[in-house]
Amino acid sequence: MVEAGAWWTLPVAPALLLGLAVLAAAGDAALDDRASGRTVTPLGALRPLLAVPRALIAQPRRLPASDRPLWRLGVVTVPVAAVLSTLVIPFGNHAVADLSVGVVWFNAMEVLTWAGLWLAGWGPNAAFSLVGGYRFVAQGLAYELPLMFALISAATGAQSLRVTEIAGAQHGLWYAVWMPFAFAVHLAGVLAFSFLGPFAHPAGRDIAGGVLGETSGVDRLLLQAGRWLWLAAGAAMAVPLFLGGGAGPGLPGWAWSLVKTVLVLGLLVCAARRLPVLRADRYVEFAWVVLLPAAVAQALVPALVALGP
Repeated sequence: MVEAGAWWTLPVAPALLLGLAVLAAAGDAALDDRASGRTVTPLGALRPLLAVPRALIAQPRRLPASDRPLWRLGVVTVPVAAVLSTLVIPFGNHAVADLSVGVVWFNAMEVLTWAGLWLAGWGPNAAFSLVGGYRFVAQGLAYELPLMFALISAATGAQSLRVTEIAGAQHGLWYAVWMPFAFAVHLAGVLAFSFLGPFAHPAGRDIAGGVLGETSGVDRLLLQAGRWLWLAAGAAMAVPLFLGGGAGPGLPGWAWSLVKTVLVLGLLVCAARRLPVLRADRYVEFAWVVLLPAAVAQALVPALVALGP
């Protein structure tokens, strides 16, 4: 059922995820400077990190009749679930825990973020944060089923839910080549459960920041970190699912996994900056009417191939 990795993978996996999240946040800050007409500098790219000390010493916001335990639980759940998702993501031949149901584990951690972000919206006892939490639930109902069928497509192609076996089954032809729609749906799902770019409704400016609007200090830092951690985790998971894992010439497997992850992460950061925020009602309609049937059809392709002679 479970094949445990070497002991050193346990501290390395969260550290690597944190490094990728910092890289994504720095890249987003650099793109923000470029879009604003400012000179792109290393100091400007590291601006998100410079805000960390201020967040650590900032006074937490207290609201009347807020449910502080649930609020704090929701805030902590988002980054913790992102870190736990990396337990099954292999870099080359190394993973913290090579679960026989690794795809299910990753999806379960992503769904756990639903509860965390909804609690982060409910706990403050404030209108706009509650609207942000409900927006994420509505958005999740729209993107989750297409995302699940995208994950099922990769698992069906390998006839396994073990992530390392899915990566190993792509010798000669990546799943992104003959399952392009599933790959695209997975990338869109990553942006959605990170509530970034076109799926930033839960933290929208039209509701004064939504789930982020009433947070401050460490709470706000944890929620913001959770967004980037999930973006990095989703990019890393795309590599074994659709891009052949650590397969590649010349470099060791872990290096190829890292290179591919950084490229996917760069693509997601650019997409989050360039794509407009979608109207929630239109996206929900599009997801149920178009994305879900197309994702089911995509899942039938590897199923038919697996049943063939």
